[in-house]
Amino acid sequence: MSELIIILVIILIIFGAGKLPEIGGAIGKGIKNFKKASKEPDEIDVTPENKKIDPK
Repeated sequence: MSELIIILVIILIIFGAGKLPEIGGAIGKGIKNFKKASKEPDEIDVTPENKKIDPK
């Protein structure tokens, strides 16, 4: 538990109290997007072979 407190104090010193809510929100959104992306099935390309555009 003491290690966690030391880490939190270091983070507070580095980023300051004003930035902590922004950092927490960004980390939360990142985790939410990661979980959402890992649960979604892979997309299937249904474009017919003769309709695909080849790069020149």
